[in-house]
Amino acid sequence: MTVTDPTPAPSAPARRAAARVEDLTKVYGTGETRVVALDGVTLDLHAGEFTAIMGRSGSGKSTLMHCAAGLDEVTSGRVLLGEVDLTTLKERALTELRRDRIGFVFQAFNLVPTLTAEENITLPLAIAGRTPDPAWFDEVIDTVKLRDRLGHRPGELSGGQQQRVACARALMGQPDVVFADEPTGNLDSTSGAEVLGFLRRAVDDHDQTVVMVTHDPGAASWTDRVVFLADGRVVGELREPTTEAVLEWMARLAELEA
Repeated sequence: MTVTDPTPAPSAPARRAAARVEDLTKVYGTGETRVVALDGVTLDLHAGEFTAIMGRSGSGKSTLMHCAAGLDEVTSGRVLLGEVDLTTLKERALTELRRDRIGFVFQAFNLVPTLTAEENITLPLAIAGRTPDPAWFDEVIDTVKLRDRLGHRPGELSGGQQQRVACARALMGQPDVVFADEPTGNLDSTSGAEVLGFLRRAVDDHDQTVVMVTHDPGAASWTDRVVFLADGRVVGELREPTTEAVLEWMARLAELEA
């Protein structure tokens, strides 16, 4: 299924791909239980850009992000981070690459409750035996606006503050790409806007690459580009999205799938 936007946005400026998937297929199960979650997806995730991946339930959007981030094995095709093909790496090399070059932000925050906010933020670096660059640490902490909460544990922080800690943790290692899976899904609208504003500033002020899976048209409107999936395939994209334009796309997909 392919959807054509009657008023396509201007073409994207030429950008290098921070990550890329090529003819990516992911199949779960066999026989009668066989499900094709991704069906020959090819997609560039541009460096220095905020990209949203959207689609109805079962469209393959979370599977695409998990494969692109090296969290899930692919059935066929290639997953590239820069020039490195993740599908060729042994488990140890893949683990080190995820640790050193990819940042993750999840809906459930995934903070260690016994550690302070600062300790949670620097935890991946500590595990790798590295210390944060002091200037970059200050820059990230000022961007996340939690300097006065660094000594607090997650249970002493609001949901929005916890998610901003998770975002700062994802950025602290200066990764090639930050993948965010429904990062505002557990937050109220005010806290969600705080987190989206932080991710937006990470792209605009620090040239970070952020890829976010979301079902929320309002969240998608913070991004530079929205990629739409249906039935495991890319069916279109929207640049400079507005909430209204994303809603129109989602309604069009729902009509076609019905």
